[in-house]
Amino acid sequence: MTRIAVLQMTAGIQPGANAATLYEAAVQGARGGAEMLFTPEMTGMLDRDRSRAANEIVAEEDNPVLASAQAAAIETGLWIGLGSLAVQGVGGRWANRSLLVAPDGSIAARYDKIHMFDVDLASGESWRESNAFEPGSEVVTADDTPVGRLGLTVCYDLRFPALFEALGQRRCDAIAIPAAFTVPTGEAHWHLLQRARAVEASAWVIAAAQVGEHEDGRRTYGHSLVVDPWGEVVLDMGGEDAGVGFADIDPARTADVRAQLPSLANRRSIAN
Repeated sequence: MTRIAVLQMTAGIQPGANAATLYEAAVQGARGGAEMLFTPEMTGMLDRDRSRAANEIVAEEDNPVLASAQAAAIETGLWIGLGSLAVQGVGGRWANRSLLVAPDGSIAARYDKIHMFDVDLASGESWRESNAFEPGSEVVTADDTPVGRLGLTVCYDLRFPALFEALGQRRCDAIAIPAAFTVPTGEAHWHLLQRARAVEASAWVIAAAQVGEHEDGRRTYGHSLVVDPWGEVVLDMGGEDAGVGFADIDPARTADVRAQLPSLANRRSIAN
């Protein structure tokens, strides 16, 4: 049994303040007996004003929030699944990058969000992530974490089953889906899709989320979730408040589900 901590946060436009929130969450997580902390998408800064945000987006090695996560990991002994940061990429574009920080402060895995959030919602919200961010192209997993083999995804990736098919084929024990979901899409699909992905991959889903009213004027849905491989929600942090929640990841539950319903073993390739 592995205890994890999940940070639900209301990130602002100042990386320093967000770094302090992350650090305190790690301390709180360690005090609560966790071995890993998971944080949301854009833990470092949530700012829809890209001109303003550009002043704070730096290369990975210069990022103060990553530095804070590394220091917190070393001090607390936690693994930290840093949901994502906006970092300088190649050719002047940015990357929406998830990083797994080991207890010695080293980077155990990096994943750049593959699917860009380019949508026009009925609420009037319009988002064009691809205008500033370069999409990733690699499926990423990390072995030998406290939750076993961990698959990395970010937010809008949730809607693309092929990525989770690939993670299922790699026999991930858990999949991180950090997010900053909008309220309309969250109300419609958040719980449904998180539970579906857990069932499809026969894996735990850990979805740390942004919540509430942000400095840049947006609202996010919250409801950070932990879902077991049978699709049962074992943690739902609600849609109102930021904070740290805890859940216990039981590998015996994974083995039991895969024995009862061996969909991964039964899967066959289908020709196009």
